[in-house]
Amino acid sequence: MQKIAIIDYNMGNLHSVERAVAHAAGTAASVVITADPDMILQADKVVFPGQGAARDCMRELETRGMADVVREVIQTKPFLGICMGMQVLMQHSEENSGIECLGVYEGNVRYFGTVHQEIGVRLKIPQMGWNQVWQQMEHPLWKGIPDGARFYFVHSYYVEPVTPDLIAGSTEYGISYASAIARDNVFAIQAHPEKSADDGLKLLENFVNWQV
Repeated sequence: MQKIAIIDYNMGNLHSVERAVAHAAGTAASVVITADPDMILQADKVVFPGQGAARDCMRELETRGMADVVREVIQTKPFLGICMGMQVLMQHSEENSGIECLGVYEGNVRYFGTVHQEIGVRLKIPQMGWNQVWQQMEHPLWKGIPDGARFYFVHSYYVEPVTPDLIAGSTEYGISYASAIARDNVFAIQAHPEKSADDGLKLLENFVNWQV
């Protein structure tokens, strides 16, 4: 039986993610929430959830010695980032006049408040509720999920990758922005699949079954 580790760094709705992943996995995997680097490194697959502020996320990762663990597992095994677990994979966030992130991928995390000044349309912040995700590449995690399916979002910042080929899904909110990214063994999504009904559970099931 494969082992799926959900990284515990004291941020995010870990138990709802655990329940959803365990439900999607059934008897195909054991799912554990853990802050133990060895358990994370030994797992077959890793889920990196998160919510809240990038500053707090990076502080917790650094304080707990998790930043390098994330950088290591993201190179070696199937990895699913959720919400803040997607944003901090970038180099830099506009939050609090600038936060250095994990720097796994080239790109920035931008504030929707800046966007509404640029486009002259006032956007409600945070974006909260159901919105469509338009698939920008074929990917095993999209299997059985219709293009334009609705997922549940809660966020005030969004990812802006340097290279468009990183974008696996896009969503419209004032602008079209990257709501999912993927490369090799990594898939990350801004929405919360654990709160996104059948399509969210299908994405988690696809992650459980993903052979990289």
